[in-house]
Amino acid sequence: MSVSYFTKGRATRVAYTRTAPATDGGDLPAVMFLGGFKSDMAGTKALYLEEKCSARGQEFVRFDYTGHGVSDGAFVDGTISAWRQDALDILDHVVTGRDVVLVGSSMGGWIALRILLERPDRVKGLVGIAAAPDFTKDVEEQMSAADRQMMADLGRLEIPNDYSDEPYIFTKALLEDGQEQSLLHKTYRISCSLTLIQGKLDADVPWEKACRIKECFQGPNTDIIFIEDGDHRLSRDDDLAVIDRHVMKLSGWLSSNIV
Repeated sequence: MSVSYFTKGRATRVAYTRTAPATDGGDLPAVMFLGGFKSDMAGTKALYLEEKCSARGQEFVRFDYTGHGVSDGAFVDGTISAWRQDALDILDHVVTGRDVVLVGSSMGGWIALRILLERPDRVKGLVGIAAAPDFTKDVEEQMSAADRQMMADLGRLEIPNDYSDEPYIFTKALLEDGQEQSLLHKTYRISCSLTLIQGKLDADVPWEKACRIKECFQGPNTDIIFIEDGDHRLSRDDDLAVIDRHVMKLSGWLSSNIV
């Protein structure tokens, strides 16, 4: 599918693809996929859900944050606030469906939760996949004395990346902004369904974080689906099937008694 760019009122272009709803799927909410930190919209989960939504005739949108994938900008200039604004621009100007199911993977789960609080009238449901709100605070808490010295000297910290040859880069601006965008310090009342899909063997986001999210986001139907042998990626065939079943459930495609 060809890539489009959103530019209105922006200095940097945000790349996205949109699958329009078909006639027989027009009553379904749109699905918007939010990727993870240093990930892009061409990942396994995004493409899998695009295929499934297209088969149902359901509108589907995926995009790259600035500094990610084929969007403009430098990754090291990014912050949670900036990437949140990217997501809001796509939701407000690209997604045409009134109701939306947000699917946020890792950092995308954090940003999706922020969007839920800012656009409650648009969000019909939210699926968090190894959702990682406040992960920048976790990084700060785990920094060694040497890490803190590197941050003081260079204004950035580099950590090996298990998924790429390029290290993760955490800038001082990113960590400071993460404090401002943090969520897990208070309780929120939400009106939509929230499903958290979490691998018990996730080495990046401990499964306890899903429990903390559930404590903070209280609504009519908040569920945690633990995958006992699941890692952070949750990209195996069985994992993908679980994710799509819950996207269908929150979309109203399946009966609410799905397990």
